[in-house]
This record gives sequence, structure tokens and C-alpha cells, in this order.
Amino acid sequence: MLMTVVGLLYAPGWALAQNAITAPAQKTIGQSKVEMVPSVIVINSRGASLQGKTLTLTGVSPNCIVFADRPVRAAGHTLTSILLDEWAQGDSFGKDPPNATVSVLSKDGASVRDVVVVLKSPKIDADKLTFDVQVLEGDLAGADGPASVFIDIDRPLTPQSAAVPRRTADRGAWYRRAARDVESAYDAFRIGVGTAYGGCGLPGYPPCK
Repeated sequence: MLMTVVGLLYAPGWALAQNAITAPAQKTIGQSKVEMVPSVIVINSRGASLQGKTLTLTGVSPNCIVFADRPVRAAGHTLTSILLDEWAQGDSFGKDPPNATVSVLSKDGASVRDVVVVLKSPKIDADKLTFDVQVLEGDLAGADGPASVFIDIDRPLTPQSAAVPRRTADRGAWYRRAARDVESAYDAFRIGVGTAYGGCGLPGYPPCK
């Protein structure tokens, strides 16, 4: 009888969990009117060095990771070459260059070097990418491992705010439902089972006696 009650209580959650596994992401790919507003873009490479006002990334990944907070939280990816087009346009990074944190691990992963820069005028040659930069803080002295460039574009949207990578958003592959579905399934399971056992034994409930 108890198992029947439990089954009835968390059946909706189990259905959600199954759906999240069998159809994990409702995605929008390459549409011309994607409403996502990127907040962080990550470029990965095998290494990075800073010489004066030139940042050099070696072994750059052909795709970059994009995160968004509006209108919903989402993650996706797009070609790095598409991202670099943003600097060639007058209404995006070409007009309002973004800030970025360049983070480089040591080869053994025991340490990290960070520098905060303004990224300007990218140039790519095969898998070597260079930027003209304005250094705001830090340095990469002694950095010898893999690198990530975290481009921060989460700034207030105003009529004067031009630095929104629209082309990157429009031409990226976005994934935005799986995490929410799994969370809903877990909540339904937790509430259902917790209620059946008198509200105990799961996160958010006291221990069962």
C-alpha cells in the first residue's frame, strides 16, 4: 500500500526525469532570430602568452562556448571564426571591445596565472590567434599550460550598449531545457517521497526515525 502511495506521488517527477534523459535538450540551432543574449564567451587554447600589448593564443579550439542569462539561462557553442567576426563589425566588439580574463594553468595544474585585458583587433592564422590588448590587471609570466579566455559581455542593455554579439547568438547552437527538466523531476520526486514517508530522509527533510 505504501509503495502504491509513493508511486502515485512521484509519478509525475519520474515522467519528467525520463523525458529529460530520452530528450535531454530542446535546442535552437542557427536560427536568424535567436533571442538569447550572451553574457560570457569562453575560448580555449593549448597555451597563451602576453608580450607587451599582444596576447597570443596557440592551439585555439575551432569552437567556443557561450553562456547566456537572458531571457533564460542557457549554454551553447559556435565556431570561433564566427565569434571573431564580431570585431569586424562597427556595432559590436569593433566599437566597444570587451573585457576578458585570460587564465592559464601550469602544465601540472598546480598553479594558475591570470590577466585581465581589453580585447581588440583579433587576427587568426590556422590555430594561432592574436589580440591587441590593453592590460588592466595581472600578467602571464611563467604561464606554460592550457589557457581559457573568459570574455565578459554581461553589461546593462541600453540603446547605447552596442557590445552584444548578435551574430554569435544567431549562429550558435543553444541548449536550455535539460537542467530545468531534471531539477523539476528531482523536486517532484523529493516532495512525493518525502511526503509519503512523513517528510523525512531526503535533502530538505529531517532524518527518518
